[in-house]
Amino acid sequence: MADADLPAPEDPADALAAVAALRRLADHLEDTAVERAMRAGWGWPQVADALGITRQAVHKKHAKRLIAAGVELRRR
Repeated sequence: MADADLPAPEDPADALAAVAALRRLADHLEDTAVERAMRAGWGWPQVADALGITRQAVHKKHAKRLIAAGVELRRR
């Protein structure tokens, strides 16, 4: 997508606030999708492949939160 196709606020503070809000939204969407996948019986490798990251990275980012939420995690 070309820069001209993206609406951007003139004020840098507004543009950066929009970026931060999008990151928070993306993190929330990822958390929700990972939890749903794990509750559906997916393993770490499947989730990692779907996100385009390593199994170790997805485990490090989500394992504690999922355990705290009572999600039963598969080893493989």
